[in-house]
Amino acid sequence: MSGEPGTEKADVVLIGAGVMSATMGTMVQQLEPTWTIRMFERLDRAGSESSDPWNNAGTGHSALCELNYTPQAKDGSVSADKALVINEQFQLSRQFWSHLLDTGVLHDPKSFINPVAHMSLVFGEDHARYLKTRYEALKPNKLFETIEHSDDPDVIAQWAPLTMAGRGRGERVAASRVVGGTDVNFGELTRQLTDKLAGNGAEVAYGHEVTDITRGTNGRWQVAVKNRLTGARSTVDARFVFIGAGGGALHLLQRSGIPEGKGLAGFPVSGEFLQCTDPVIANQQNAKVYGQASVGAPPMSVPHLDTRFADGKRSLLFGPYAGFSTKFLKTGTYLDLPLSIRTNNIIPMLAVAKDNMDLTKYLVTEVLKSRSAKNDSLHQFYPEADPGSWELITAGQRVQVIKKDAKRGGVLQFGTELVTSSDGSIAALLGASPGASTATSIMIDLLKRSFPAYADRWASKLTEMIPSYGQKLNDNPQLADEVLEATNRALALA
Repeated sequence: MSGEPGTEKADVVLIGAGVMSATMGTMVQQLEPTWTIRMFERLDRAGSESSDPWNNAGTGHSALCELNYTPQAKDGSVSADKALVINEQFQLSRQFWSHLLDTGVLHDPKSFINPVAHMSLVFGEDHARYLKTRYEALKPNKLFETIEHSDDPDVIAQWAPLTMAGRGRGERVAASRVVGGTDVNFGELTRQLTDKLAGNGAEVAYGHEVTDITRGTNGRWQVAVKNRLTGARSTVDARFVFIGAGGGALHLLQRSGIPEGKGLAGFPVSGEFLQCTDPVIANQQNAKVYGQASVGAPPMSVPHLDTRFADGKRSLLFGPYAGFSTKFLKTGTYLDLPLSIRTNNIIPMLAVAKDNMDLTKYLVTEVLKSRSAKNDSLHQFYPEADPGSWELITAGQRVQVIKKDAKRGGVLQFGTELVTSSDGSIAALLGASPGASTATSIMIDLLKRSFPAYADRWASKLTEMIPSYGQKLNDNPQLADEVLEATNRALALA
């Protein structure tokens, strides 16, 4: 369903048709089916920016293999804390999707989620020691009890054949693996959620761009909308607004004028990937293989060789090769960054520029990297790769959050940042990874912040949809076994 936006009042306005808005809208429909919902998307299709499977939103982040979630302390120790938080968040998503499959909101789990082993692969003695320490920190935890570790090249070759074929026997390698990982096509998931939203009465308007958000005299939000095809303009009077527009969220947050948005800025990072769609090659490996980030590289630039499923086909993706663009969206303009500068965020931006020269150097180096140099990076993970079988594709934009900091002036924050007004009537989601994989957790947090008066009313329904709601699976082994078994069955992962 795609219609002209009306001028009537709406209970909920969702800006952007990505996985975040789709998840929020679906939760609202489940909890309050009589509430009116309007969703506005500037493109002609849902899930086409950061949620698109080729824009690097498909790993199913659960901290099983991403080494940046288990950093090594100066004393050599590794903490499992952040990895546990992210894995718990992903388990909430798995439960919510299972519920939506059971109730007919989603269909055919294989269309959006598939079982893929998650594996960490490192090179050299120092990195091998770190990976073993990480394994020992994770293994005792219920959510990581199936993790395996090896420094035997023959075993690693069984886990991920492409990574070891043609590799010199004298090279020091080590790997950890969790068989129960997944690959998620968030574009397909988003489209199924959005279609059902529309089918259940929400108004989903594609090709419509929100140009302004202002507080009305009645205390509600006036959302100005432009039809990008005809130029027609209209305004929607909203009780609650969620700005889930990816990189475009910062501009709209600034337009709202809420104090919580002041001082925030964005640092855009672009990227490219090498893609192989040859089934003869892709079918040789069913694993996501993550390595260590280069010195100065942002966390989302960790090199990885991924098995991906999209449109019923299996393929491989390697990268990313990070870069810099002043666009905040892949379909945005080069004025996005300059137009985001305000007197209240210029100091944090300058402070971050001063304190992150290594990152700037890294991004410049990546931008200037030749195709031959890109192939060399691929060969580190896949020694026998034929560059002719790989196509260079452009990934989605990632806009990292810059925040004020009393001591340093400003800090660059990697991850996601949920910004809400003091009264909870408007919220925006900024940042990137782990993003989509933790959408359910983020939206639960948003519901608590924005609708605290409904907490008791919604508790039983949330527990019905998400059996571990309010609990930690890692602390409850019996519940964890029940939930993992149930979601494996519902999502056709077992």
